[in-house]
Amino acid sequence: MILDGQDSAAIEAAAQALRRGELIGLPTETVYGLGADACSDAAVAKVFALKGRPADHPLIVHVADVAGVDDFAGAVPGFARALMQRFWPGPLTLILPRKLDVGAMVAGGQDSIGLRCPSHPVAQALLRAAQALGVHGVAAPSANKFGRVSPTTAHHVRDEFGDALLVLDGGACAVGIESTIIDCTRGAPVLLRPGQITWDQVLSTCGPTVSGQAALAQPAPRASGTLESHYAPNAQVRLMETDQLQVALDLLGKQADTLSLAVYARTPVRLPSPRVLLRRMPIQADAAAHQLFAVLRELDAKGLKLIWIEMPPASTDWAGVRDRLVRAAA
Repeated sequence: MILDGQDSAAIEAAAQALRRGELIGLPTETVYGLGADACSDAAVAKVFALKGRPADHPLIVHVADVAGVDDFAGAVPGFARALMQRFWPGPLTLILPRKLDVGAMVAGGQDSIGLRCPSHPVAQALLRAAQALGVHGVAAPSANKFGRVSPTTAHHVRDEFGDALLVLDGGACAVGIESTIIDCTRGAPVLLRPGQITWDQVLSTCGPTVSGQAALAQPAPRASGTLESHYAPNAQVRLMETDQLQVALDLLGKQADTLSLAVYARTPVRLPSPRVLLRRMPIQADAAAHQLFAVLRELDAKGLKLIWIEMPPASTDWAGVRDRLVRAAA
């Protein structure tokens, strides 16, 4: 059931559902999430079951503001506070030391926990309404079956889980890929997953003293969306550099008429047949991120068997898109 996220009655209904231990779909600026009361083990267990997600793979907890961090984390380092001040609300998740008396299940049994303050106005309204009912954090992994393409519209969530799930419609997600994840448990920031907020922005915020420290000696905690294979459509994805893509298309020749193939490319390419579907990837990284999952879902809906994708540039602004494509093709 899709409800208008601009309707205060819909926000209240969703908050009440969370308080009762039910699951909901909610928009954020990154992707739509499958929300549950982060402090209810029974509700969190429903998330793992509905997604088909391993119980030791932690969920990110969404809080209404910086003050909400203190409900879940202790001994928060100064550089993490600096990152919150600059980027929250926004598409940045911080892995922090977990208070041992809260959130064990949502953290996948780890002594750390991932926290984020989303900027989407519907998410903000929901978090504050839920907080007033005693729900102090909402666990909200992407609202899709585990390992599949993340949803960026309310209708994507309905397609994934059916009409029984209450979904707040907040429009298409502005960012379109999941948040940047920074591990803050090892004395210096460590990038676990790239996103719209770049590593360069993180380092400039933390300062040279902290960012210059070596923090990779210890094993990283498990974190959302960091498995080798993830964000994968049903079609087989193959990534190619620009020149490789054109060579591969030229070699297809008449075989293209027997293939169910789509091409997603930034640069102009010659297609061997009108039966090969072409989708243009935007030139700008933010625009490409915004449409990436929607395009993969669209191509999957056409029943295609193969998706050939031109690898984006290796610059830091494209790191999030490259990461999602590499995992989709794994």
